[in-house]
Amino acid sequence: MGRRVSFLGLCFWVCMFCCGAASADSRGSSGEEGTVQVTVSVGKSAIAEIDDDFVCATLDWWPPEKCDYGVCSWHRASLLNLDLSNKILLNAVKAFSPLKIRLGGTLQDKVLYNTPDLKQPCTSFVKNSSALFGFTQGCLPMARWDRLNAFFKESGAKIIFGLNALNGRTIQPQGPAVGAWDSTNAESFIRYTVSKNYTIFGWELGNELSGGGIGTRVTASQYVSDTISLKNLILDIYKDVEPKPLILAPGGFVDSSWFKEFLDNTPKSLDVITHHIYNLGSGADQHLVEKILDPTVLDGELATFSNLQSIIKSSASATSAVAWVGEAGGAYNSGRDHVSNTFLYSFWYLDQMAMASTFDTKTYCRQAFIGGNYGLLDATSFIPNPDYYSALLWHRLMGRKVLGASLSRSDKIRAYAHCAKASKGVMLLFINLDGNSTAEVTVVNNGTPIRNHRHYNFGKGIIQFPQDSDGENVREEYHLTPKDGDPLSRTVLLNGNILAVSTSGEIPALNPKNVNSSSSIVVAPQSIVFAHMPYYAIPDCS
Repeated sequence: MGRRVSFLGLCFWVCMFCCGAASADSRGSSGEEGTVQVTVSVGKSAIAEIDDDFVCATLDWWPPEKCDYGVCSWHRASLLNLDLSNKILLNAVKAFSPLKIRLGGTLQDKVLYNTPDLKQPCTSFVKNSSALFGFTQGCLPMARWDRLNAFFKESGAKIIFGLNALNGRTIQPQGPAVGAWDSTNAESFIRYTVSKNYTIFGWELGNELSGGGIGTRVTASQYVSDTISLKNLILDIYKDVEPKPLILAPGGFVDSSWFKEFLDNTPKSLDVITHHIYNLGSGADQHLVEKILDPTVLDGELATFSNLQSIIKSSASATSAVAWVGEAGGAYNSGRDHVSNTFLYSFWYLDQMAMASTFDTKTYCRQAFIGGNYGLLDATSFIPNPDYYSALLWHRLMGRKVLGASLSRSDKIRAYAHCAKASKGVMLLFINLDGNSTAEVTVVNNGTPIRNHRHYNFGKGIIQFPQDSDGENVREEYHLTPKDGDPLSRTVLLNGNILAVSTSGEIPALNPKNVNSSSSIVVAPQSIVFAHMPYYAIPDCS
């Protein structure tokens, strides 16, 4: 069981401080069967910073005919046919206030915009296995763009639009896309957007064309030239408009040499460098569940985040661009039914968002808000999947400043810390991947357990004494667990209560439970806990 620290007088606390609290090794040993004692040490200063609206999700172009491994999971979730009148959809976006939404995906590089300059019919995507990406060219009618923007305005979403970056290029068989980007249709579309006073937070050029590319590729030198052209275009079109939208690129997988060349040569043209993550492999992988529960698989993305951070810091152009995860679905080809739409997927999702934060990633866009088997909302019923609630809790609780968090044992327990959002103190995130053991967590500072304390300087550290008042003797906890203890359940419980939309489509309240600050934080097997410690005073969190 977790230790309780009682107030036994100043001498006791001075002794504890001088002699040191129990070592990480001793506290990391197993207690009663099925329970492990864990200590977490939280850093005293911020190690990174994220955007206040860090959580982002995507809306894609895939038509209903998009199928993977014999399963057609997109239904009517495309930008072209999504039911924008659905109350759950509207409320699910509004709950974030705001939610960044990136409009794009594979087929964005085959989309034309039905503006007056388009000298050809505005046709829909048609499945064609011999065509690039498996579909013919598609088109966005301006009437549909108007309806989408009405929805975005009502929901309060912040929109990033992914532009077709293949227009004008010649695509060689099994090879690169050659030639400069033809921006004519994009320019007409952007001018139309501005003329209608639609607010676009950012314009992104292309999708997965960097490095080796997916389907085809564009050289870094050519992408530099095209990004500069987009920047100049935006400066011209938005010359009388403020604020200016961001320029984002390339929306691909990190290739060190390609990304370095690109960053080194776009010092004044690029605001955000975007990269994609599908680190769980194919949605058809029969070992997908085991991968999600394997800490070594989750840690595999550390190298990518670290590599990109180094490339940005060492850029020869001293770039001011920041990193975003522009698309992350975990398992590619639409995920896997009964896995990527279940509680289990939140282990991967929250862990990767938290990991990205520690490397100064400013925004993390989940593929997808709706559509495929990995949508935050179900593609047919619009009912939120468990990951939706995980994302919403993150958005409401985890503040901008990222703190270091180190564990006495870290085999199956994951821990992350941020300053609390819109509140004082620290917010902790715990993920227990172990299906058998409960973790009893004690948070320490210089080896001393953090409870509800006054702060006293003592040498180089801080002694913290219990308060006599009852004003702040609790912390707030949010425990996420699957229905019936089954991690493959599509129903999630918050503090023992099922989360479900109302009959009128309202998103449920996400209320914490109050726990005495002197007790350990108990993380049940295969569960997730957000814990708010308002009494933990860190200067960077003031």
